[in-house]
Amino acid sequence: MTRSADALASLRGRLAATSTTAALDAEILLAQVLGTTRAALAAAPGRTLAPSQAAMLESLARRRMAGEPIAYLIGRREFWSLELEVTPDVLVPRPETELTVELALGVLAQASRPAVLDLGTGSGAIALALARERDDAAVTAVDASAAALAVAQRNARKLGIGNVRFLRGSWYEPVAGLRFEAIVSNPPYVAADDPALAALAHEPRLALVADREGLGALASVCSGARAHLRPGGSLILEHGASQGAAVRGLMSDSGLVDIRTHRDLASHERVTRGMAPPQALESPLSQEGSQ
Repeated sequence: MTRSADALASLRGRLAATSTTAALDAEILLAQVLGTTRAALAAAPGRTLAPSQAAMLESLARRRMAGEPIAYLIGRREFWSLELEVTPDVLVPRPETELTVELALGVLAQASRPAVLDLGTGSGAIALALARERDDAAVTAVDASAAALAVAQRNARKLGIGNVRFLRGSWYEPVAGLRFEAIVSNPPYVAADDPALAALAHEPRLALVADREGLGALASVCSGARAHLRPGGSLILEHGASQGAAVRGLMSDSGLVDIRTHRDLASHERVTRGMAPPQALESPLSQEGSQ
């Protein structure tokens, strides 16, 4: 039988060739197999692996070396302090997407019982984070994928969040005639020929790739926003680091005003917000910028 400390050392070495976080990956995978925590692993280095556990660890190690995300291997990922189930039917939630949640909470701070729309909800990360922070909000989460919606609904049930409704459809199709204080979205924005796709091969292409050199889904969300925002409501849209100027243009062309792009912790332009004109504003002029 193999000691956990020996298994951990071996796994770290094997993963180092393909992962920049090999030590962390090894600890997470071994803890998963043993049904324990990373802290407990360190406290009991002499613990042994049964043959079935060693076989399971080997399977996970091979999948990780093939580039499969850790979140898929263990079936979960933390986002906004929420533990979310993730499967290959949804994107793995990224830390930079928390900026979208922060901005949405800011624009909703003065709203009472706001209606919020999350387009392309995936695992439900953004919708559930907002619903948890604002239990008075009525959140609608839309996705074209039935499998993704099933994951999001399971997450809502596990977290005990009841103020989100889930609808299947393409962008605004399921919410025709409805208006919201805020629309949030992390849509596909990677171009089909982007070399970065090679590192994302295990994640759903439908949630990653858009036409028009990555701008197609962003354009769809922007073009429908004004018809679905209440006066003074905001569209908050995540995008690629090089797409800020293009998204500001799309929002301006769609009649939104007070347009601002916000940078993530790596100083990349990551999320752009635009506002539907207040009713009293008859000839809106967009104000574009980055902060």
